[in-house]
Amino acid sequence: MIAVLQRVENASVTIDGAVKGKCGQGLLILLGVTKGDSELDAAVLAEKISKLRIFSDDNDKMNLSVSDINGSALVISNFTLCADYKKGNRPDYFHAAEPDIANNLYEQFVILLRERITNVECGEFGADMKIALINDGPVTITMDSEVLMKKQVTL
Repeated sequence: MIAVLQRVENASVTIDGAVKGKCGQGLLILLGVTKGDSELDAAVLAEKISKLRIFSDDNDKMNLSVSDINGSALVISNFTLCADYKKGNRPDYFHAAEPDIANNLYEQFVILLRERITNVECGEFGADMKIALINDGPVTITMDSEVLMKKQVTL
């Protein structure tokens, strides 16, 4: 499972001209579900993201998490994060999980994130979405559950 986190002042997602979800200060999270991902991947990412200290404290140091600042999150499904771009100029998405599996894990991730962050809103799985955001920093971090789980095994 791959997540791209963007620290934002605010963000929103619009579908068919109507705002579907939004967040204030917090995180815009693009989430890609790959073949072989499980609920464990969703749990590992939700835990790490909720505790990631990328928000400034009173000394302007990145020492606070989205939970610490009582921030919010907007989660958007994004299968293109699973692109394989090694060969040719047109990426393929064979590494992306099948839609039913991906949707279930996306929803599981959102449930787990809501247990850790007060305000979490979403886009709509599979929809054509328009995303607006004001980056804060900018601070953008790419996270892969596979990398996180390898680290846990080696500890």
